[in-house]
Amino acid sequence: MKDFKAYRVHNENGQVQGRIERLSLDDLSPGEVVIQAAYSSVNYKDALAATGMGKIIRLFPRIAGIDVAGHVISSADDRFKVGEAVLVTGYDFGVDHDGGYAGIARVPADWVVSLPAGMTPYAAMALGTAGFTVALCIQRLEDNRQAPDHGPFVVTGATGGVGTLAIDILSGLGYEVVAVSGKSDRRGELQALGASDVIDRKTLALEGPPLNWGQWGGAIDTVGGDVLAWLTRTVKPWGNIVSVGLVGGSQLNTTVMPFILRGVSLLGVTSAGCPAEWRQKLWQRLATDLAPRHLDRIVSRVVTLEELPEVFEAMLKGQTTGRTVVKISNE
Repeated sequence: MKDFKAYRVHNENGQVQGRIERLSLDDLSPGEVVIQAAYSSVNYKDALAATGMGKIIRLFPRIAGIDVAGHVISSADDRFKVGEAVLVTGYDFGVDHDGGYAGIARVPADWVVSLPAGMTPYAAMALGTAGFTVALCIQRLEDNRQAPDHGPFVVTGATGGVGTLAIDILSGLGYEVVAVSGKSDRRGELQALGASDVIDRKTLALEGPPLNWGQWGGAIDTVGGDVLAWLTRTVKPWGNIVSVGLVGGSQLNTTVMPFILRGVSLLGVTSAGCPAEWRQKLWQRLATDLAPRHLDRIVSRVVTLEELPEVFEAMLKGQTTGRTVVKISNE
């Protein structure tokens, strides 16, 4: 097997940085399935990992990239055949196991998901961990009896990957989606995805009594911190809030009142730790009833491995929107 390009992250004298290298199969972490990578994507976790900002990667060197989609080259597991289109997201991929920013990926068979019928590797990575997270959020909401008729549904961090996909998919399910964003100049784009209204995050009354007027049916929050605390005070009785991010802080300053007086539920999701038996079902939903209607609009950029450093820098500065897909090889 020929060598291939990879974006590999090193820790040299306490300085974490990545670079393009030529590697061989023998350089990769072990696994039963070898995949010819076609596409990957850029998530906030990738930017933290590849720059050392989040102390995500613990053992170096490591190929970054928590997502990949492509075709099986070889498999020691009968579940996957040579030539089959597959994807990998989550687990320790791109963290404690070499990830998707490489021409070849080798992974444990239990991590591999067959692409649903009709979904291309490109579309799978346009969704990636962000899309899978939204599907997981919606599954948890549905399991806890959230419904469109419960009232306006808030999506915070609305211009990010999870935010844009959540607006698109939820509005397609019949929800009245209200977007909250610090990028007020993106109002038109968010409304084109299905947001009925866009609230400038800077105008929120983040401080207040333990309970404010209940106005939201529920929420998906990608921000955390004071914004999540505000949601706990303003969601209607029996509404659900799914917490999926912490760019605004990891501390939650609230009281038990929303939970014991209004029956509000605070739900968590972990896409990396999602049980394997859920994964195929949720990816199947992303190809059917949860398929976004405006995926091409949500993908803001397609980049190469060489362009990753500038994408990471822009993402950590809050300058990116939607989804960034990484083209690794031709499908």
